[in-house]
Amino acid sequence: MEFCPKCGGMLMIEGDKAPTCAKCGYRHKGKLKLQASEKIAVPERIAVVDESKLTTYPIVEIKCPDCKHKEAYFWTMQTRSSDESETKFYKCTKCEHTWRIYR
Repeated sequence: MEFCPKCGGMLMIEGDKAPTCAKCGYRHKGKLKLQASEKIAVPERIAVVDESKLTTYPIVEIKCPDCKHKEAYFWTMQTRSSDESETKFYKCTKCEHTWRIYR
């Protein structure tokens, strides 16, 4: 990310045009050199999609109390008063049994 030398605003890139400051309109001469310094490892399986709600949930390793399968996806919800912690719901990826854990 590059910043404007005049006002400190962020330089925005739009297509083939020269990078322009979002605040003051300064135009950078030439092209910006962008590089990433982090490498992100992507696991093979991240989430499952519940097609009935079109929502993506993360998958975790936890044992299902019914079928003993070791994967389930989860979501959290505020089920009690706001000064108490949220409730975490789990749903088994194999038998679709749903259970909850209060924190």
